[in-house]
Amino acid sequence: MSTTSPASGAPAAPRIPEAVHRRRWAILAVLMLSLLIVVLDNSILNVAVKTIASPAPTGLGATQSELEWAINAYTLVFAGLLFTSGLLGDRLGRKKILLFGITVFGLGSVLAAFSNSPDQLIAFRALMGLGGAFVMPATLAVLMNVFEREEQPKAIGIWAGGVGLAIAIGPITGGVLLQHFWWGSVFLVNVPVVIIALIAMVVLVPDSRDPNPGKLDPVGVLLSVVGLVLLVYGIIHGGELADFTDPTVLATILGGVAVLVGFVLYEKRCDHPAIDIGYFKKPAFSAAVVAIALTFFALMGVTFFSVFYMQSVRGYSALESGLLILPLAAAQMIFAPRARLVVDRFGARAVCTAGLVLVAVGLAAFGLFDATTPIWVMEVVFFLQGAGMAHIMPPVTVSIMQSLPREKAGSGSAVNNTFRQVGGALGVAVLGSLLSTVYRGDIEGHLGAVPEGARKAAGESIEATLGIAERMGPAGKALIGPADDAFIHAMHVTAYASAGVALLGALVVLLFLPGKPPAGPSPRAQDRPTEAARR
Repeated sequence: MSTTSPASGAPAAPRIPEAVHRRRWAILAVLMLSLLIVVLDNSILNVAVKTIASPAPTGLGATQSELEWAINAYTLVFAGLLFTSGLLGDRLGRKKILLFGITVFGLGSVLAAFSNSPDQLIAFRALMGLGGAFVMPATLAVLMNVFEREEQPKAIGIWAGGVGLAIAIGPITGGVLLQHFWWGSVFLVNVPVVIIALIAMVVLVPDSRDPNPGKLDPVGVLLSVVGLVLLVYGIIHGGELADFTDPTVLATILGGVAVLVGFVLYEKRCDHPAIDIGYFKKPAFSAAVVAIALTFFALMGVTFFSVFYMQSVRGYSALESGLLILPLAAAQMIFAPRARLVVDRFGARAVCTAGLVLVAVGLAAFGLFDATTPIWVMEVVFFLQGAGMAHIMPPVTVSIMQSLPREKAGSGSAVNNTFRQVGGALGVAVLGSLLSTVYRGDIEGHLGAVPEGARKAAGESIEATLGIAERMGPAGKALIGPADDAFIHAMHVTAYASAGVALLGALVVLLFLPGKPPAGPSPRAQDRPTEAARR
């Protein structure tokens, strides 16, 4: 950070121009607006899948497989290009990458809204994933280049709180839109926000890049894309089949891992690597990225099964289910911007460990829920989980971003988001498969009255069982109780598995994340420019 030696005692030369420093909070608001629509869109789509599955003109008549790919096409492209987009931002300019990404995302939203078939929707969702991959890393990279080091933890806390807000208001927004408009409105709602964000970016956001990016590393970039796409596709496919031992799943996942191992080996030997693998030797960096991956692995599990618990077992509508998740968002919005104060007092290791333990407790609490658990208990659990997340994401993100030079902010942000995305995809696939397997084992003995041709489909999920029960008329009512019981048991098993993963993350953080630095002159104080120096 500093252009003078810390030993000299002289104030560091300012890294942020005064004109940019004055409008830094307005810039953060623009970045959060961009981030909001990218995160919000995925949670909105989860609410709309039932409507899209309806026959035209209500929906597109999409099959279960087509609905899954409408979600997975976005995830696949998004995860595969995150790392590449971060590198391009460092090289070409983060503002340019951000403008490109938000424009492509907006265009994909319009096209998705007016899709005439499930295949078109899948293709346009992939286009939205392309845009989103260029938006998310750029927002964090720009943030690191408009805030001085001592204000970065506060700004990242607000940024992380914005992610929690988007996750929670997505289902609410989707529910309101579907009550009044057609299914395409869940995508078209992005367009006015995109237009506002583009105008604000042009006016407010400064450009920044790595002044010495070095030579291009096309081989490393290609290996990263191929490896990530193969890995994420294998994870998604394994989740669809609920079988990670299937030869096609194993071949794809192992192929992805092999390519990524080749990527690491190539980068270690390359004289102009896309990313310096040496950063992973820093405990603050490597422990933080592992903590992010494990946290999102665990959290995606509860996000996955809680929706079915609230809607299929408890009978709440999509809008009501969205409202019930608000405590999780509220806790993140309250605590995430203030997490830096707790970290300053107790250290990142203690705070992140406590946060992961709190998330694990919240996940394990779902193992005690049944069909009559008071709703206020679930609201308290959601609030505790949000509070735990609020004390994990800001400190580990700060740890990752401040482990790298400011010039490499795009690369750091890309690594942060890639591990989060892969961890989340793996969580949905693995924990979703566990949920399906346990449910199928419990419900199969109760499907004797179901026509033989529909028996296999009826055992796939609680939604499938209840759908066939409804078509069977009065004879199907006998399936409702066993379906609820089978799902609750499957949810308990999955909740305990999720809690175990969160505790593993807590152990990693406790062992490897650096603790509170010794008292003495703070690097932040040395980096802080005086007002006179800034001018």
